[in-house]
Amino acid sequence: MPTLSMTLGAGRAEPESISVALEILFLLTILSVAPAILLTVTCFTRIIVVFSFLRHAMATQQMPPSQVLASLAIFMTFVIMLPVGKEINDTALQPYLAEEIGFNDALERAEQPLRTFLFKHTREKDLSLFFSITKMEQPSNRDDVPTVLLVPAFVISELKTAFQMGFLIYIPFLILDMVVASILLSMGMMMLPPVMISLPFKLLLFVMVDGWNLLIFSLVNGFA
Repeated sequence: MPTLSMTLGAGRAEPESISVALEILFLLTILSVAPAILLTVTCFTRIIVVFSFLRHAMATQQMPPSQVLASLAIFMTFVIMLPVGKEINDTALQPYLAEEIGFNDALERAEQPLRTFLFKHTREKDLSLFFSITKMEQPSNRDDVPTVLLVPAFVISELKTAFQMGFLIYIPFLILDMVVASILLSMGMMMLPPVMISLPFKLLLFVMVDGWNLLIFSLVNGFA
């Protein structure tokens, strides 16, 4: 039978080995929080919230399923964030893999395209809110804005934009519900739920105007 023995000894604290271990630990940490990063620093938040508003406005219950909407939102996020990812790959990842730059330089280079994207879609009012909460001095330029404050400000701006789009989506379906409810009330059919009658007309309206095409185009064009 094979034997197994274990011994304890003093490890070698070489700077190179410690640096590699820290890099591995950092990468594992990034992978563990990857879903949170996807939700907070990309366009995923706006897309999935708008999809949820659409499903509630049409009153289709669980159609399309949440898994389908989430998958579509993820693929749309990849498409929209492709230029940012390509720039990060060209300026940070590939030079680091080729050992042309160090780990810290790669992080700084990777952060710049992402910060540019966040600043483009973040309202100054939302950013000022977090500076007032933390009681930090107002920055003189974008370089003085910490990323830890930029990310939540970006999320709030995305939620506001998504709610505005959700309001516009609700209007035509709400008008259709009101028309159907008025017709049923005038006919004395008060016990018949208006939603049951208006649902086919909502689906017909959405299909006739090619709603998915218009919605996807509006979402993608909003990040152009």
